[in-house]
Amino acid sequence: MEIPALDLTQTRCPMALLLAKRECRELASGQSLEIRICDAGARQDIPRYLLNQGYDVLVQTDNSRLFVITVTKRL
Repeated sequence: MEIPALDLTQTRCPMALLLAKRECRELASGQSLEIRICDAGARQDIPRYLLNQGYDVLVQTDNSRLFVITVTKRL
């Protein structure tokens, strides 16, 4: 099963954080979402917020500018 993706590479914080929060609220337990970002502020704010809200978060980088955050809603 392919993980749905949210492309926020053209969006800066705080809008990137608001859009990520909205999408993550729609996840069912155990469901994952891949968020792609480039903004340094979003790179710090999104994982911190989601961890505080009880999501599992994995941050990876494809290169020096693109970050991929895989978010999974805990059961």
